[in-house]
Amino acid sequence: MYGLGKKRSKLGAYIDKKGITQTELVKASGVTKNAVTRACSGEEIRDISKINIVNGLNKLTGEKKKISDFWN
Repeated sequence: MYGLGKKRSKLGAYIDKKGITQTELVKASGVTKNAVTRACSGEEIRDISKINIVNGLNKLTGEKKKISDFWN
């Protein structure tokens, strides 16, 4: 089960829906596991990490997501 009942951000809910693990996202984006975990739980992360995470998601899904899809 993805999420394990923890609070999830838009990003966390999206990767759960797509069946992407945080480990896969770490590898595709090149950011630290801690940054991905924080982003998926709704904590603030650096802008460069947001860019890299979205680029990693786009590689994994073949979609064209933007930072604004997950962060305001």
